[in-house]
Amino acid sequence: MLMKKLSNGEKIPKVGLGVYKMTDKEEAINAITTALEVGYRAIDTATLYNNESVVGEAIKVSNVPREDIFITTKVWNSDQGYDETLRAFEKSLELLQLDYLDSYLTHWPVPGKFTETYRAIERLYEEKLIRVPGVSNHHEEHLRELEKSSNIKPVINQIECHPLLQQNELIAFCKERDISVMAWGPLGRGRVLPDEVLSEIGKKYNKTAAQVILRWHLERDTIIIPKSVTPSRIKENFEVFDFSLDQADMKKLEEYDCNGRTGANSSEPDFMRHFEGM
Repeated sequence: MLMKKLSNGEKIPKVGLGVYKMTDKEEAINAITTALEVGYRAIDTATLYNNESVVGEAIKVSNVPREDIFITTKVWNSDQGYDETLRAFEKSLELLQLDYLDSYLTHWPVPGKFTETYRAIERLYEEKLIRVPGVSNHHEEHLRELEKSSNIKPVINQIECHPLLQQNELIAFCKERDISVMAWGPLGRGRVLPDEVLSEIGKKYNKTAAQVILRWHLERDTIIIPKSVTPSRIKENFEVFDFSLDQADMKKLEEYDCNGRTGANSSEPDFMRHFEGM
């Protein structure tokens, strides 16, 4: 099953291509077109990544119909607020050369602004300019705040998640509310890949350590957006639908959890300092 049905009835591919830091135009277009040729049908970008126009160009030159590709982008922190978000959306749409988006997310819960930002995303959803409203990097307290201020709950919450940061409590909270979780950085920036235990598990299934981790995410019903510009890696990251991890191996991966966060923690009062200069 390559697709996951979301709470609003829409479907999203379980594996997509993340394009963070893909700023070299030729390299990015090659990566995206390779992914589409391999079978990927989801691309995840953001205003911050400064490559929305490249994503749009890659979609145009591919042989895959636009309606078959699930495109996600995100409103950046400096563009948040109700009117500002609507303007940012129009700019993203223009750069991507699209007339609608599959999903639009609040990138981070900017204090004092994220509820208004999401209110704008609700409006875009009601106007059928986006198919799936959602958020990114929102923790329990942010989602509770949105429950009070919004009419339409987020359908997706994109969060940092990998074996070193398993986010079990947040995932359980989202599951209770039928909010689907999408993991960014699903391989934990490669920090756990050299581990011998993972290599041994991989040998058992004739898979790489990276494929074992990506399959672990899928077993947990998490959508994943691994990022790579290397054609062989792009292909490898997609070849995760032909095996399943047994319970013993799932348990071995649970043991890696150590709160090993690589990005900002939006539950910390001063987390916005992380983005100074961006």
